[in-house]
Amino acid sequence: MSTDSADRQQQQVREFMQLLPMTLALAGLPEAAPGQHFNAGQMEARATTLRAAYKIARQVILDVVK
Repeated sequence: MSTDSADRQQQQVREFMQLLPMTLALAGLPEAAPGQHFNAGQMEARATTLRAAYKIARQVILDVVK
């Protein structure tokens, strides 16, 4: 892996982490009750929701910066 590629990946991780609070708020997913665990299907559905919310959060930031 080249240095440029590694730097770009680190930048993307930082961007994701900075947008995480906004992403979680947009997703509106409830937390699991204590002792409750999500099954694989539920986790996949939640991951899909988070991906969609991240795309929206990122677009909001890009629109604000314009």
